[in-house]
Parts: sequence; C-alpha cells; structure tokens
Amino acid sequence: MDLEEEKRSFWRRHRVLVGFLVTAGVLLAALGVTLAVLARHLEPFLRAQIVAELETRFHTRVELDQFHVAVREGQESMWGIWAEGRGLRIWPPQRKGGNEALETAVNSVPLIELKEFSFHVPLKYKQTQAWRIPEVRLTGLKIVVPPKPEREKMAGIEAATGRQQDDASRTGILRNVVVERVVCQGVELELETANPAKLPLTFEIKKITLTHLAAGSPMGFDAELTNAKPTGLIHTAGSFGPWVVDDPGESAVEGKYRFEKANLGEFNGIAGTLSSTGTYQGVLRNLAVAGTADVPDFKLTKYGTEMELDTDFRAQVNGTDGDTYLDKVDAQLGKSQFRLTGKVVRVLMDANGKEVPASARKGQEQISIGHLIDMKVDVPAARLDDFMKLVSKSGTPLMTGGVAVRAAFEIPPGKQPVPIRIKLDGEFKLNDVRFTNEKVQDKMEGLSLRGQGKPGARKDTDPQSITAMMQGRFQMANGVIALPDLKYTVPGAEISLNGTYGIDGTLHFDGTARMQATVSQMVGGWKGFLLKPADRFFKKGGAGALVPIKIRGTRENPEFGVDFGRMGGTHPETPGNRE
Repeated sequence: MDLEEEKRSFWRRHRVLVGFLVTAGVLLAALGVTLAVLARHLEPFLRAQIVAELETRFHTRVELDQFHVAVREGQESMWGIWAEGRGLRIWPPQRKGGNEALETAVNSVPLIELKEFSFHVPLKYKQTQAWRIPEVRLTGLKIVVPPKPEREKMAGIEAATGRQQDDASRTGILRNVVVERVVCQGVELELETANPAKLPLTFEIKKITLTHLAAGSPMGFDAELTNAKPTGLIHTAGSFGPWVVDDPGESAVEGKYRFEKANLGEFNGIAGTLSSTGTYQGVLRNLAVAGTADVPDFKLTKYGTEMELDTDFRAQVNGTDGDTYLDKVDAQLGKSQFRLTGKVVRVLMDANGKEVPASARKGQEQISIGHLIDMKVDVPAARLDDFMKLVSKSGTPLMTGGVAVRAAFEIPPGKQPVPIRIKLDGEFKLNDVRFTNEKVQDKMEGLSLRGQGKPGARKDTDPQSITAMMQGRFQMANGVIALPDLKYTVPGAEISLNGTYGIDGTLHFDGTARMQATVSQMVGGWKGFLLKPADRFFKKGGAGALVPIKIRGTRENPEFGVDFGRMGGTHPETPGNRE
C-alpha cells in the first residue's frame, strides 16, 4: 500500500475524529466572530462609560475621539480584550457657584490631554482574586496645572481629590482591579502662574513607569524627566501611597533621585553645572530629604573666576505647598567650609490683608504673596582667599587671610528689588590680612610704620610681613548697610569707624585713627622736630596721637580727611559724643 492510500485509510477509520475537529473549528470560528461582533457593539457603550465616569469625577466636560476593543489571542496563548483609544481631553472643571453642570472657561486649554492609550484585559478571572491588567501604555500625555487661586475656584478639583465612596463599598469591577504596570512616554507637565509677567514652568518627562496600581496599596514609580529651572536631567525611583483620601498630605512617599547637568546659568548672576544625588522619605506634607550637590565650576558671572562648590544637605520639605526647612547645609567653597540653616516658606494673607500664621492656615481663604527666605550662616574659620577669588576677574584674590562670619539674613516677599528687601544682621572678623596688590600693601606698611614712629624703616621692612585685622558688626535694611563699630588694626595703628554704606555706593563714615606714636614721631626728621609742639593737641586717652577722621563720597570716588570740627570738643574714643 502506497503512502497516499495509507492516508486515505487513516481518515476513513477516524471519521468521528474528523467530524469533531471540523465541528470544533466551526464553533471556534463562530465564537471568534461572535466575540468580535460583541466587542464592536460594546465600543460605544464602553466609550460612553469612560466619559461619564470621568465627567462625574471631575465635574467637567470630557472628550474621547476614538475607542476600540478587540478580542484576540495575546502573550502565552492567553485570550483577552485589547483596548485602545485616541484623543482624550479633560477640560477645566466648573467654577464654584457656576450654574452649569459642565461649565468650561472660554478659550481655556484642557487640563489633561492624552494622544493615545492602550491596555489588555485577560479573559481569565476568579471571583476570589483581583482582576489583573498586565500593562497600560500611555503616549503623549500633557497636564496643565492652573495657579492656586484658579484651582481654589474649581469645584471639580475638590470632587476629584476629596473623599469618595469607601473602596470596600464601591460597586463595579474596578474595585477589584490591579494594574501591574503603566508605561507613559512623552509627558509634559506645565505649572501655570498667576503672575502675567512670568512664563509657566514646563517639565518634560521622557518616560515614567508605574507598577502595582491597586486601591489601598502603594505603587512603585520610575521616571526620567527634564527639570524646568535650572534645566537638567532627573532620574527618580521609589514608591508612593497608599493615597489617603481624608488627608492627601499624609500619603506616604519614599525614593531616591539623581540630578545631572543642571545649568545654573539660568539664574541671574551665577553660573556652573550642578549635579546632585539624594533620598527622600516620609509623607507628602513632611518629606525628609538628604543628599549632596556638587558644582565643580561655580562662578559669579560678573567676574568669571570658577571655584569648586560642594554641599551636603538635610531638609524637611512640604510636598503639598513647597515650604522648605533646611536643617543644615554643610558647604565647602575651595578649602573653606561653612554652614547654612533656615527656611524658604510661603507668606499667606487673608481676605483682610493680614498675614495668616502656619497654625491657622486651614479652613480659611488665603492668598500667597510670595516666599520668605530666612537663613543663618556660620563661617567658623575659612580662608578669605576663597571668597575673594569669586569677585576677581583675574582669579587673584584682592586679599588673603582668615575669615569668620556669623550672620542672619531675611528676604521677605514684595515687589521691591531684593537689595531693598533684604535684611542682614551679623558680625565678622578678618585676621592675618594681606593685600595682593603691591601698592595697597605698601600703603598698609606705611601706615603701620608711621603708627609705630618708624617712618624711615620702610627700606628694611618686607611689606608682606605686615598684616592687618578687621572686625565689626553689620546690619542691612532698606538698601543701607550700617557698620556701627568697624575696627581696622595694623601694628602701631587702629582705625575705628561708625557709619553707613548704601547699595548705591554712598559712603558716610566718622571715626578716629589711634596711633601708637606721636604726630612728630610719625613724620620724623626735621619736619617731625617742628611738629613737636602739636603733639599735645593729638595725644589723648593713652594714644600717641588720636586723629578724628571722616570718609565721604562714593565707592568709586571716596574722600578721606581729618574731621577738624571734632578735634577740639569730641571725645577721641567715641565719634559724635561731646565731652
């Protein structure tokens, strides 16, 4: 029997099997056609349900251009429902007090736009188990966040974020759904501002992946985005939730981040490339943030000298409003170390224009008028060279030596320029000061030798052997720096000054020059001999010579001189007080 005869014989002997296979094939084909037809008929219903649910949630108009479903075989030979949609738009919610159920602002843009989405639901479900959706893919998502004053007027925002029906009592299949993975590509987040003079901040999120989305459970996230300002790349990963509907600020979050190639040149007056890594954990209202930030090429753009700036920081951040409390920022500029502490917080006003304290911010209408910057800086023992390099175009510091500073500064919100609003209060001390400019250092040497009564010793003295000390307190308010007790000391001479320096460059100082030597000894030679009778007029308070001086003019054209008006009746130690 040849091969063809054997095949015919096999099928004749198994006619029942053949009939079963044919019948099964027809039934499967019919089932496939039926499911396909059913899916097509379900499309309008499902599309309407999606739109209705979102409109109910946000109290606003929702549009969905296309929605299609199909039944087919997927991965691992598992049949399921495949859905995809295009052109989803959620418009701004109605304003509080609006008469229309779906009131939309004229000429507004959608709050949420989504170009495409797709997901797959396996046809495998057990009543005792959650219905799992393996993956949802979103492409071209744009979210526009209105400024806070506008958000507070939108009734739909409250409905969307406020407490909904308890998860356990909600009806429908969604209460028992777990989305294992959501992949979103091409996200744009735009934060609008209430200030018409400012452009909105835009964050471009290249890709974000969410995992294990289920009611009452935390979800994981992994995102890559471009920071708005300063522009730079951020990668962050962690977990968020579960969402606390009664108080979203108590929702848990933790993760880590990496911030790369941030361009500080976008801020006025500074430049450099910042990199930072760190962690965050807590709840949205109180996040503990810790990390490091490095700028290898930090500079002030007016001068251009680059310095390495490294920081290690710990802070508490309110993720619901942006208020930040700096527990500590340990910084190093060059070889100099210093520490910052303080806060950057919003200032809120009530309807009557009175400031609302933090303890009374809930339950009343508030308007944010800006941010308060309140800082303390401690420079215990640093190098003056490092700070002076920043204000040098050549890279050579004007002065070298040691520096110690303790200061507090505050910048309240307002429309005036920052130099007018800033308030300073502190003290400083400079020691072992030398000037790198030879002419200036020579003048300091001359002052010292004359003050010691050795004007002829300049030829035998190395100018670099003379160092100065400077110390004092300072306050700043309304654009004027007050220096009530500035002291400048070199061997043989001490200059005390009391006065002000305006940000416009105006100088107004009174003081005394206290010399160890008498006037005649300071001049020396035959000229000094002739001045001996005058010594008694300047010899006061244990000093060889006490000369009242004054400084007037401007920063560019200072005028130094002897204050003859105070020579006769002014106490030598305290300018301005009469004996």
